[in-house]
Amino acid sequence: MTAPNSALSGGIDHRRPVGARTLAARAQAATALSGALRAAVAAGSVRRIVCLVPDPHARFAAVELSAEFFVDTVLSSGYGLCSYVFGWSPEREAVNAPAIDQFLGGYGDLRLRPDLATLAPSPADPATWLVVCDVEWPDGRPVPEAPRTTLRDQLAAAEKVGLVPSVGVEHEVTFTTPDGAPLTTAGLDYAVGALSPLTAVLDQVNRAVDTLGLGLESARGECHPGQYEIVLRHRDALAACDDAMLHQLAVRQAAAAAGVRAGYLAAERSGAGSSCHIHLSLADPAGLPLVAGAHPTEPSTLFGHFLAGVLRAAPDLTAFWAPTWNSYVRLRTAPFSPRTLRWATDDRTAAVRLAGHGPSLRMEARFAGADAQPHLVVAALLAAGLSGVDDRLSLPAEGKLVGDLARTPWEALHRLTTSKLAVPLLGEAAVEHRAAMLGEELDTALDTVTPWHRARGDLRS
Repeated sequence: MTAPNSALSGGIDHRRPVGARTLAARAQAATALSGALRAAVAAGSVRRIVCLVPDPHARFAAVELSAEFFVDTVLSSGYGLCSYVFGWSPEREAVNAPAIDQFLGGYGDLRLRPDLATLAPSPADPATWLVVCDVEWPDGRPVPEAPRTTLRDQLAAAEKVGLVPSVGVEHEVTFTTPDGAPLTTAGLDYAVGALSPLTAVLDQVNRAVDTLGLGLESARGECHPGQYEIVLRHRDALAACDDAMLHQLAVRQAAAAAGVRAGYLAAERSGAGSSCHIHLSLADPAGLPLVAGAHPTEPSTLFGHFLAGVLRAAPDLTAFWAPTWNSYVRLRTAPFSPRTLRWATDDRTAAVRLAGHGPSLRMEARFAGADAQPHLVVAALLAAGLSGVDDRLSLPAEGKLVGDLARTPWEALHRLTTSKLAVPLLGEAAVEHRAAMLGEELDTALDTVTPWHRARGDLRS
Protein backbone atom coordinates (compact mmCIF):
# COMPACT_ATOMS: atom_id res chain seq x y z
CA MET A 1 0.00 0.00 0.00
CA THR A 2 2.98 2.35 0.28
CA ALA A 3 3.15 4.78 -2.62
CA PRO A 4 6.43 4.82 -4.60
CA ASN A 5 8.95 7.26 -3.12
CA SER A 6 6.32 8.54 -0.66
CA ALA A 7 9.04 8.77 1.98
CA LEU A 8 11.28 10.78 -0.35
CA SER A 9 8.87 13.62 -1.17
CA GLY A 10 10.57 16.91 -1.98
CA GLY A 11 13.96 15.21 -1.59
CA ILE A 12 13.33 14.70 2.13
CA ASP A 13 13.78 11.11 3.29
CA HIS A 14 11.50 11.01 6.32
CA ARG A 15 11.21 7.22 6.66
CA ARG A 16 10.84 6.04 10.24
CA PRO A 17 13.35 3.36 11.28
CA VAL A 18 11.83 0.17 12.64
CA GLY A 19 12.58 -0.81 16.22
CA ALA A 20 14.08 0.86 19.25
CA ARG A 21 15.88 4.19 18.92
CA THR A 22 17.47 6.31 21.64
CA LEU A 23 16.63 9.96 22.21
CA ALA A 24 20.13 10.84 21.03
CA ALA A 25 19.62 8.92 17.79
CA ARG A 26 16.34 10.77 17.25
CA ALA A 27 18.15 14.08 17.72
CA GLN A 28 20.78 13.05 15.17
CA ALA A 29 18.02 12.17 12.69
CA ALA A 30 16.44 15.59 13.22
CA THR A 31 19.76 17.32 12.55
CA ALA A 32 20.23 15.33 9.33
CA LEU A 33 16.73 16.29 8.14
CA SER A 34 17.37 19.99 8.75
CA GLY A 35 19.63 20.28 5.72
CA ALA A 36 17.22 18.40 3.45
CA LEU A 37 14.33 20.60 4.57
CA ARG A 38 16.28 23.81 4.01
CA ALA A 39 17.21 22.64 0.51
CA ALA A 40 13.58 21.76 -0.30
CA VAL A 41 12.40 25.15 0.94
CA ALA A 42 15.05 26.94 -1.10
CA ALA A 43 14.00 24.96 -4.19
CA GLY A 44 10.36 25.90 -3.64
CA SER A 45 9.07 22.34 -3.26
CA VAL A 46 8.09 23.00 0.38
CA ARG A 47 6.10 26.22 0.90
CA ARG A 48 4.24 25.70 4.18
CA ILE A 49 5.01 23.99 7.50
CA VAL A 50 2.21 23.01 9.87
CA CYS A 51 3.42 22.85 13.48
CA LEU A 52 1.44 20.31 15.50
CA VAL A 53 1.27 19.92 19.29
CA PRO A 54 -0.46 16.92 20.91
CA ASP A 55 -3.05 18.19 23.39
CA PRO A 56 -4.61 16.38 26.40
CA HIS A 57 -7.54 15.12 24.29
CA ALA A 58 -5.58 13.03 21.76
CA ARG A 59 -5.71 15.63 19.01
CA PHE A 60 -3.34 18.21 17.57
CA ALA A 61 -3.31 21.96 18.03
CA ALA A 62 -1.90 23.46 14.84
CA VAL A 63 -0.16 26.58 13.55
CA GLU A 64 0.60 26.93 9.82
CA LEU A 65 3.74 28.90 8.93
CA SER A 66 5.59 30.03 5.86
CA ALA A 67 8.34 27.51 5.15
CA GLU A 68 10.91 30.30 4.69
CA PHE A 69 10.01 31.81 8.05
CA PHE A 70 10.12 28.36 9.64
CA VAL A 71 13.67 27.54 8.53
CA ASP A 72 14.99 31.08 8.99
CA THR A 73 13.54 31.77 12.43
CA VAL A 74 11.42 29.05 14.04
CA LEU A 75 14.01 26.28 13.93
CA SER A 76 16.37 28.34 16.07
CA SER A 77 14.00 30.54 18.10
CA GLY A 78 10.74 28.58 18.33
CA TYR A 79 7.27 30.03 17.91
CA GLY A 80 4.41 31.06 20.20
CA LEU A 81 1.41 28.90 21.05
CA CYS A 82 -1.27 30.04 23.49
CA SER A 83 -0.88 28.13 26.74
CA TYR A 84 -4.60 27.46 27.02
CA VAL A 85 -4.10 24.47 24.66
CA PHE A 86 -3.27 22.58 27.86
CA GLY A 87 -6.14 24.12 29.80
CA TRP A 88 -9.04 23.59 27.43
CA SER A 89 -11.86 21.07 27.22
CA PRO A 90 -12.69 19.13 24.03
CA GLU A 91 -14.99 22.08 23.20
CA ARG A 92 -11.94 24.40 23.51
CA GLU A 93 -13.36 26.09 26.58
CA ALA A 94 -11.34 26.81 29.72
CA VAL A 95 -11.32 24.08 32.37
CA ASN A 96 -11.96 25.37 35.88
CA ALA A 97 -9.48 23.56 38.14
CA PRO A 98 -6.44 24.66 40.19
CA ALA A 99 -4.14 22.38 38.17
CA ILE A 100 -5.16 24.26 35.02
CA ASP A 101 -4.89 27.85 36.29
CA GLN A 102 -1.29 28.35 35.15
CA PHE A 103 -2.35 27.80 31.53
CA LEU A 104 -5.15 30.35 31.67
CA GLY A 105 -3.76 33.33 33.60
CA GLY A 106 -3.34 35.99 30.94
CA TYR A 107 -3.56 33.41 28.11
CA GLY A 108 0.10 33.95 27.31
CA ASP A 109 2.33 31.97 24.97
CA LEU A 110 4.31 28.81 25.33
CA ARG A 111 7.21 28.30 22.92
CA LEU A 112 7.04 25.63 20.22
CA ARG A 113 10.20 23.60 19.60
CA PRO A 114 9.86 21.58 16.34
CA ASP A 115 11.14 17.99 16.30
CA LEU A 116 12.29 17.48 12.71
CA ALA A 117 12.45 13.71 13.26
CA THR A 118 8.65 13.86 12.90
CA LEU A 119 8.55 15.51 9.44
CA ALA A 120 5.90 14.12 7.09
CA PRO A 121 4.21 15.46 3.96
CA SER A 122 0.61 16.60 4.20
CA PRO A 123 -1.75 14.27 2.31
CA ALA A 124 -3.72 17.34 1.23
CA ASP A 125 -0.84 19.27 -0.38
CA PRO A 126 2.65 18.03 -1.38
CA ALA A 127 4.07 21.52 -0.79
CA THR A 128 2.93 21.48 2.84
CA TRP A 129 4.78 19.47 5.47
CA LEU A 130 3.78 18.52 9.00
CA VAL A 131 6.06 18.60 12.04
CA VAL A 132 5.25 17.66 15.64
CA CYS A 133 6.57 20.01 18.30
CA ASP A 134 7.52 20.01 21.96
CA VAL A 135 6.56 23.00 24.12
CA GLU A 136 8.29 24.97 26.84
CA TRP A 137 7.59 28.00 28.97
CA PRO A 138 9.09 31.29 27.71
CA ASP A 139 11.95 30.97 30.21
CA GLY A 140 12.85 27.55 28.82
CA ARG A 141 11.26 25.41 31.53
CA PRO A 142 9.61 22.20 30.28
CA VAL A 143 5.84 21.75 30.51
CA PRO A 144 5.40 18.43 32.35
CA GLU A 145 1.65 18.44 31.70
CA ALA A 146 2.25 18.30 27.93
CA PRO A 147 1.78 14.67 26.80
CA ARG A 148 4.95 14.68 24.74
CA THR A 149 6.99 15.97 27.68
CA THR A 150 5.51 13.32 29.97
CA LEU A 151 6.61 10.63 27.54
CA ARG A 152 10.07 12.13 26.99
CA ASP A 153 10.64 12.13 30.74
CA GLN A 154 9.87 8.42 30.95
CA LEU A 155 12.08 7.62 27.97
CA ALA A 156 14.95 9.48 29.62
CA ALA A 157 14.34 7.54 32.84
CA ALA A 158 14.37 4.25 30.92
CA GLU A 159 17.62 5.10 29.17
CA LYS A 160 19.27 5.91 32.49
CA VAL A 161 18.88 2.23 33.42
CA GLY A 162 19.89 1.00 29.96
CA LEU A 163 16.44 0.31 28.53
CA VAL A 164 15.15 1.55 25.16
CA PRO A 165 11.56 0.69 24.25
CA SER A 166 10.08 -0.11 20.86
CA VAL A 167 6.35 0.52 20.50
CA GLY A 168 3.57 -0.33 18.08
CA VAL A 169 0.18 1.37 18.39
CA GLU A 170 -2.99 -0.31 17.10
CA HIS A 171 -5.94 2.03 16.66
CA GLU A 172 -9.38 0.80 15.62
CA VAL A 173 -11.65 3.20 13.74
CA THR A 174 -15.34 2.92 12.87
CA PHE A 175 -16.60 4.39 9.62
CA THR A 176 -20.12 5.73 9.90
CA THR A 177 -22.51 8.13 8.23
CA PRO A 178 -22.30 11.69 9.60
CA ASP A 179 -25.07 10.86 12.09
CA GLY A 180 -23.24 7.80 13.44
CA ALA A 181 -24.74 4.81 11.59
CA PRO A 182 -22.00 2.24 10.72
CA LEU A 183 -21.39 1.78 6.99
CA THR A 184 -21.94 -1.97 7.38
CA THR A 185 -24.57 -3.76 9.41
CA ALA A 186 -22.34 -6.70 10.32
CA GLY A 187 -18.85 -7.14 11.67
CA LEU A 188 -15.88 -7.09 9.28
CA ASP A 189 -13.30 -9.26 11.06
CA TYR A 190 -10.80 -10.39 8.38
CA ALA A 191 -13.48 -9.77 5.73
CA VAL A 192 -12.86 -9.48 1.97
CA GLY A 193 -16.07 -9.03 -0.01
CA ALA A 194 -17.92 -7.61 2.99
CA LEU A 195 -15.62 -4.55 2.85
CA SER A 196 -17.34 -3.39 -0.37
CA PRO A 197 -19.45 -0.70 1.37
CA LEU A 198 -16.18 0.85 2.59
CA THR A 199 -14.46 0.89 -0.82
CA ALA A 200 -14.90 4.60 -1.52
CA VAL A 201 -13.72 5.76 1.89
CA LEU A 202 -10.87 3.23 2.05
CA ASP A 203 -9.58 4.45 -1.32
CA GLN A 204 -9.38 7.97 0.13
CA VAL A 205 -7.87 6.73 3.40
CA ASN A 206 -5.25 4.55 1.68
CA ARG A 207 -4.09 7.41 -0.52
CA ALA A 208 -3.74 9.69 2.50
CA VAL A 209 -1.89 7.09 4.57
CA ASP A 210 0.42 6.29 1.64
CA THR A 211 1.24 9.97 1.15
CA LEU A 212 2.24 10.31 4.80
CA GLY A 213 4.66 7.42 4.27
CA LEU A 214 4.75 6.45 7.92
CA GLY A 215 5.50 2.77 7.37
CA LEU A 216 2.43 0.55 7.09
CA GLU A 217 2.36 -2.96 8.55
CA SER A 218 -1.19 -4.17 7.93
CA ALA A 219 -4.81 -3.20 7.36
CA ARG A 220 -7.99 -5.23 7.80
CA GLY A 221 -11.62 -5.24 8.74
CA GLU A 222 -12.37 -5.54 12.45
CA CYS A 223 -15.06 -7.33 14.43
CA HIS A 224 -17.79 -4.65 14.74
CA PRO A 225 -19.96 -3.03 12.05
CA GLY A 226 -18.01 -0.45 10.05
CA GLN A 227 -14.83 -1.09 12.06
CA TYR A 228 -11.38 -1.15 10.48
CA GLU A 229 -7.77 -1.24 11.63
CA ILE A 230 -4.59 0.10 10.00
CA VAL A 231 -1.39 -0.79 11.86
CA LEU A 232 1.96 0.98 11.51
CA ARG A 233 5.24 -0.85 12.08
CA HIS A 234 6.85 -0.71 15.51
CA ARG A 235 9.31 2.13 16.19
CA ASP A 236 10.71 4.28 18.98
CA ALA A 237 8.07 5.36 21.48
CA LEU A 238 7.88 9.04 20.53
CA ALA A 239 7.65 8.19 16.84
CA ALA A 240 4.98 5.55 17.53
CA CYS A 241 2.74 8.00 19.39
CA ASP A 242 3.34 10.96 17.08
CA ASP A 243 2.72 8.81 14.02
CA ALA A 244 -0.40 7.24 15.49
CA MET A 245 -1.84 10.74 15.85
CA LEU A 246 -0.68 11.81 12.37
CA HIS A 247 -2.25 8.66 10.98
CA GLN A 248 -5.49 9.29 12.87
CA LEU A 249 -5.58 12.88 11.59
CA ALA A 250 -5.12 11.70 7.99
CA VAL A 251 -7.85 9.06 8.36
CA ARG A 252 -10.33 11.58 9.75
CA GLN A 253 -9.57 14.09 6.98
CA ALA A 254 -9.78 11.50 4.22
CA ALA A 255 -13.05 10.13 5.57
CA ALA A 256 -14.53 13.62 5.79
CA ALA A 257 -13.56 14.23 2.15
CA ALA A 258 -15.56 11.11 1.26
CA GLY A 259 -18.56 12.33 3.27
CA VAL A 260 -17.96 9.75 6.00
CA ARG A 261 -17.29 10.05 9.73
CA ALA A 262 -14.21 8.28 11.09
CA GLY A 263 -15.12 7.53 14.71
CA TYR A 264 -12.50 7.02 17.40
CA LEU A 265 -14.87 6.65 20.32
CA ALA A 266 -13.93 3.91 22.75
CA ALA A 267 -17.45 2.55 22.22
CA GLU A 268 -19.57 3.49 19.22
CA ARG A 269 -22.37 1.60 20.95
CA SER A 270 -22.74 -0.73 23.91
CA GLY A 271 -20.81 -3.95 23.33
CA ALA A 272 -18.66 -2.53 20.52
CA GLY A 273 -15.24 -1.44 21.68
CA SER A 274 -12.49 0.37 19.77
CA SER A 275 -9.07 0.16 21.32
CA CYS A 276 -5.62 1.67 21.44
CA HIS A 277 -3.59 -1.50 21.96
CA ILE A 278 0.08 -0.89 22.77
CA HIS A 279 2.73 -3.42 21.74
CA LEU A 280 5.89 -2.75 23.73
CA SER A 281 9.29 -4.39 23.90
CA LEU A 282 12.63 -3.41 25.44
CA ALA A 283 16.16 -3.39 24.05
CA ASP A 284 19.52 -2.22 25.30
CA PRO A 285 21.07 0.96 23.79
CA ALA A 286 22.80 -1.14 21.12
CA GLY A 287 19.46 -2.63 20.03
CA LEU A 288 19.79 -6.08 21.65
CA PRO A 289 16.29 -7.38 22.59
CA LEU A 290 15.76 -7.88 26.32
CA VAL A 291 12.27 -9.41 26.44
CA ALA A 292 12.67 -13.14 25.86
CA GLY A 293 14.10 -15.47 28.48
CA ALA A 294 15.63 -18.93 28.10
CA HIS A 295 12.54 -20.05 26.17
CA PRO A 296 11.57 -17.90 23.15
CA THR A 297 7.97 -17.45 24.32
CA GLU A 298 8.75 -16.76 27.99
CA PRO A 299 9.68 -13.36 29.41
CA SER A 300 13.15 -12.71 30.72
CA THR A 301 13.57 -11.95 34.42
CA LEU A 302 13.94 -8.26 33.54
CA PHE A 303 10.79 -8.16 31.44
CA GLY A 304 8.94 -10.16 34.08
CA HIS A 305 9.68 -7.35 36.55
CA PHE A 306 8.46 -4.85 33.94
CA LEU A 307 5.19 -6.74 33.38
CA ALA A 308 4.65 -7.04 37.10
CA GLY A 309 5.02 -3.27 37.48
CA VAL A 310 2.45 -2.66 34.75
CA LEU A 311 -0.06 -5.00 36.38
CA ARG A 312 0.51 -3.45 39.81
CA ALA A 313 -0.10 0.13 38.68
CA ALA A 314 -2.81 -0.43 36.06
CA PRO A 315 -5.84 0.01 38.39
CA ASP A 316 -4.58 3.32 39.81
CA LEU A 317 -3.81 4.60 36.30
CA THR A 318 -7.19 3.72 34.77
CA ALA A 319 -7.81 7.44 34.09
CA PHE A 320 -4.95 7.33 31.57
CA TRP A 321 -6.33 4.27 29.76
CA ALA A 322 -9.92 5.48 29.98
CA PRO A 323 -10.07 9.31 29.95
CA THR A 324 -13.69 9.91 28.88
CA TRP A 325 -17.22 9.09 29.93
CA ASN A 326 -17.53 6.90 26.83
CA SER A 327 -14.38 4.95 27.81
CA TYR A 328 -16.33 3.16 30.53
CA VAL A 329 -18.98 1.90 28.12
CA ARG A 330 -16.14 0.01 26.43
CA LEU A 331 -14.65 -1.28 29.67
CA ARG A 332 -18.03 -2.38 31.03
CA THR A 333 -19.62 -3.89 27.91
CA ALA A 334 -17.14 -4.70 25.12
CA PRO A 335 -16.18 -8.41 25.09
CA PHE A 336 -12.46 -7.96 24.34
CA SER A 337 -11.88 -5.01 26.66
CA PRO A 338 -10.17 -6.00 29.92
CA ARG A 339 -11.89 -5.50 33.22
CA THR A 340 -9.82 -7.88 35.31
CA LEU A 341 -6.03 -7.88 35.28
CA ARG A 342 -3.98 -10.89 34.30
CA TRP A 343 -1.30 -11.70 31.75
CA ALA A 344 -1.24 -14.66 29.40
CA THR A 345 0.61 -15.93 26.35
CA ASP A 346 -1.14 -15.15 23.04
CA ASP A 347 -4.50 -14.66 24.75
CA ARG A 348 -6.61 -11.74 23.50
CA THR A 349 -8.95 -12.04 26.45
CA ALA A 350 -6.14 -11.11 28.85
CA ALA A 351 -5.43 -7.52 29.88
CA VAL A 352 -1.77 -8.04 28.96
CA ARG A 353 -1.03 -10.43 26.13
CA LEU A 354 2.46 -11.78 25.55
CA ALA A 355 2.85 -12.00 21.76
CA GLY A 356 5.57 -13.10 19.37
CA HIS A 357 8.63 -15.17 20.19
CA GLY A 358 12.36 -14.74 20.55
CA PRO A 359 13.50 -11.33 19.25
CA SER A 360 9.87 -10.36 18.47
CA LEU A 361 8.50 -11.22 21.91
CA ARG A 362 6.58 -8.28 23.35
CA MET A 363 3.71 -7.30 25.61
CA GLU A 364 0.41 -6.07 24.25
CA ALA A 365 -1.35 -3.84 26.77
CA ARG A 366 -5.04 -3.99 25.93
CA PHE A 367 -6.31 -1.46 28.52
CA ALA A 368 -6.68 1.72 26.53
CA GLY A 369 -9.56 2.76 24.31
CA ALA A 370 -9.29 4.53 20.95
CA ASP A 371 -10.08 7.81 22.75
CA ALA A 372 -6.96 7.67 24.96
CA GLN A 373 -4.02 10.06 24.53
CA PRO A 374 -1.29 7.72 23.16
CA HIS A 375 1.71 9.62 24.57
CA LEU A 376 0.19 9.48 28.04
CA VAL A 377 -0.73 5.80 27.69
CA VAL A 378 2.80 4.81 26.71
CA ALA A 379 4.32 7.09 29.36
CA ALA A 380 2.14 5.46 32.02
CA LEU A 381 3.07 1.96 30.83
CA LEU A 382 6.77 2.82 30.91
CA ALA A 383 6.58 4.44 34.33
CA ALA A 384 4.71 1.45 35.75
CA GLY A 385 7.03 -1.08 34.13
CA LEU A 386 10.19 0.72 35.22
CA SER A 387 8.90 0.75 38.80
CA GLY A 388 8.59 -3.02 38.60
CA VAL A 389 12.17 -3.29 37.36
CA ASP A 390 13.39 -0.95 40.07
CA ASP A 391 11.56 -2.93 42.77
CA ARG A 392 12.46 -6.29 41.21
CA LEU A 393 8.79 -7.13 41.43
CA SER A 394 7.90 -10.79 40.95
CA LEU A 395 5.70 -11.59 37.96
CA PRO A 396 2.41 -13.23 39.02
CA ALA A 397 1.69 -16.68 37.65
CA GLU A 398 0.33 -16.71 34.12
CA GLY A 399 -3.45 -16.34 34.13
CA LYS A 400 -3.67 -15.32 37.78
CA LEU A 401 -6.14 -12.50 38.47
CA VAL A 402 -4.31 -9.72 40.29
CA GLY A 403 -6.76 -6.81 40.29
CA ASP A 404 -9.37 -4.82 38.41
CA LEU A 405 -9.44 -1.64 36.40
CA ALA A 406 -11.81 1.02 37.66
CA ARG A 407 -15.34 0.33 36.40
CA THR A 408 -16.63 3.91 36.50
CA PRO A 409 -15.03 7.32 35.87
CA TRP A 410 -15.70 8.28 39.52
CA GLU A 411 -13.78 5.23 40.70
CA ALA A 412 -10.97 6.01 38.25
CA LEU A 413 -10.74 9.58 39.53
CA HIS A 414 -10.72 8.41 43.15
CA ARG A 415 -8.03 5.80 42.48
CA LEU A 416 -5.84 8.32 40.69
CA THR A 417 -6.11 11.07 43.29
CA THR A 418 -5.64 8.75 46.29
CA SER A 419 -2.98 6.52 44.72
CA LYS A 420 0.35 6.04 46.45
CA LEU A 421 1.87 5.02 43.10
CA ALA A 422 0.66 7.58 40.57
CA VAL A 423 2.63 10.66 41.64
CA PRO A 424 5.94 8.80 42.21
CA LEU A 425 5.50 7.23 38.77
CA LEU A 426 4.42 10.21 36.65
CA GLY A 427 4.93 13.31 38.76
CA GLU A 428 2.47 15.54 40.56
CA ALA A 429 1.89 17.88 37.60
CA ALA A 430 0.91 15.15 35.12
CA VAL A 431 -1.33 13.37 37.63
CA GLU A 432 -3.14 16.52 38.78
CA HIS A 433 -3.63 17.59 35.18
CA ARG A 434 -5.12 14.22 34.21
CA ALA A 435 -7.41 14.34 37.26
CA ALA A 436 -8.57 17.85 36.33
CA MET A 437 -9.44 16.77 32.80
CA LEU A 438 -11.38 13.73 33.98
CA GLY A 439 -13.18 15.87 36.56
CA GLU A 440 -14.23 18.30 33.81
CA GLU A 441 -15.48 15.37 31.73
CA LEU A 442 -17.67 14.21 34.61
CA ASP A 443 -19.03 17.68 35.33
CA THR A 444 -19.91 18.23 31.69
CA ALA A 445 -21.59 14.84 31.38
CA LEU A 446 -23.69 15.47 34.48
CA ASP A 447 -24.70 18.91 33.18
CA THR A 448 -25.86 17.55 29.80
CA VAL A 449 -29.30 16.36 28.71
CA THR A 450 -29.13 13.67 26.01
CA PRO A 451 -31.69 11.78 23.88
CA TRP A 452 -31.19 8.88 26.29
CA HIS A 453 -32.43 11.01 29.17
CA ARG A 454 -35.53 11.98 27.24
CA ALA A 455 -36.30 8.47 26.04
CA ARG A 456 -35.83 6.99 29.50
CA GLY A 457 -37.90 9.77 31.05
CA ASP A 458 -40.73 9.18 28.61
CA LEU A 459 -40.87 5.55 29.68
CA ARG A 460 -41.90 6.78 33.10
CA SER A 461 -44.99 8.58 31.79
